[in-house]
Amino acid sequence: MIKELIHDPIFLAGKSEVATKEDLQVVNDLLDTLMAHRETCVGMAANMIGVQKRIIAFRDESGRSPQYTVMLNPEIIRKDGVYETEEGCLSLLGGPRKCKRYERIKVQYQTAEMQTRIKTYTARTAQIIQHEVDHCNGVLI
Repeated sequence: MIKELIHDPIFLAGKSEVATKEDLQVVNDLLDTLMAHRETCVGMAANMIGVQKRIIAFRDESGRSPQYTVMLNPEIIRKDGVYETEEGCLSLLGGPRKCKRYERIKVQYQTAEMQTRIKTYTARTAQIIQHEVDHCNGVLI
């Protein structure tokens, strides 16, 4: 179900809780909402739709053809190649803001089937994941 986006910075600054298999409906809602905003958005965290759980969904551009990926309980366990950039966010009013990102990250996460995975991402996909993990951690750009 497509959910309304949250713009309250106090809510968005709260840290998200660990996601469990009982939160799988949130995965569907998050994907539906992301797809509804696909023209202007490449990633979302569950708190953007009012659920403070560690769930992100994003457009994964690391393969041959882009696809949407969901991660539960993502944790960045390694990062290399710091750089400065600017990002916007559907949840935050105003224009892009400066932030620090890493060119290459290694992420540990769980799939929707609750299987643990570790994967390395680079370039734009790495930047998208970092932005969404920041949301889970209550960090606003």
